[in-house]
Amino acid sequence: MSHQRPLAPIVFHRSGPMSCPYLDGLVEQQLFMELGGPNAQDTFEHLSQFGFRRSHHIVYRPTCRDCQACIPVRIRVADFENKRRYRKTRNRNDDLSMSDVGQMATQEQYRLFSRYVRSRHGDGDMAGMTIRDYSNLVVASPVDTRLLEWRRDDGKLMATCIADRLRDGYSAVYSFFDPDEDRRSLGNHMILSLVDLAKRTGKPFVYLGFWVPGSPKMDYKAGFRPLEGYTRGGWQEIDDPARWAAIVRCKAD
Repeated sequence: MSHQRPLAPIVFHRSGPMSCPYLDGLVEQQLFMELGGPNAQDTFEHLSQFGFRRSHHIVYRPTCRDCQACIPVRIRVADFENKRRYRKTRNRNDDLSMSDVGQMATQEQYRLFSRYVRSRHGDGDMAGMTIRDYSNLVVASPVDTRLLEWRRDDGKLMATCIADRLRDGYSAVYSFFDPDEDRRSLGNHMILSLVDLAKRTGKPFVYLGFWVPGSPKMDYKAGFRPLEGYTRGGWQEIDDPARWAAIVRCKAD
């Protein structure tokens, strides 16, 4: 029987106000802590149960004074609804194979990453990342982080996902794909592949970060069912996305 190390005291900090990356005209603040040391994995897994997200060596969750729109979400794998549109996505990508390459960050991945970021997020912080910055997303991770690749039969790299491996699931940290292949719905395909991987490895959840009702770039997450969201009452199924959107509507509205 394995035993976890006792967790060290967790010290949280609150960020200063920043422009919200999801909803125009709003201000974001975050509750965060720095991960490190021999307890990093256990600390991260503990905080993930309370809706925290990881970026580099920071674990964070929005804690905005006037808004509660960022909902941590996860897919409940055992009961996943393989809807018709997801079956079509699988069929469009049946020429792709997925492999876990561990922490092997490559020039090929970086070229694809750069193309994707320039195409989709050209004005964001990631647009200026060097290959060293990209490699550090994985190599410098204080937790169990993996790189997953999707390739065509001819070997061409089509998509990559940086994912954290937890005892109860996989957490999708950042995904990128060929921006010229919109028809394939590669973003959704990677999530479907994570669901399949979690099933094969006996893990009950796939963590998708935050769903933000009203943010067009986050709308896709509400389509994966059953989806659970974290609130003050713990993890609860999002049975009606419209009702949830109304519950967490910004106070500023």
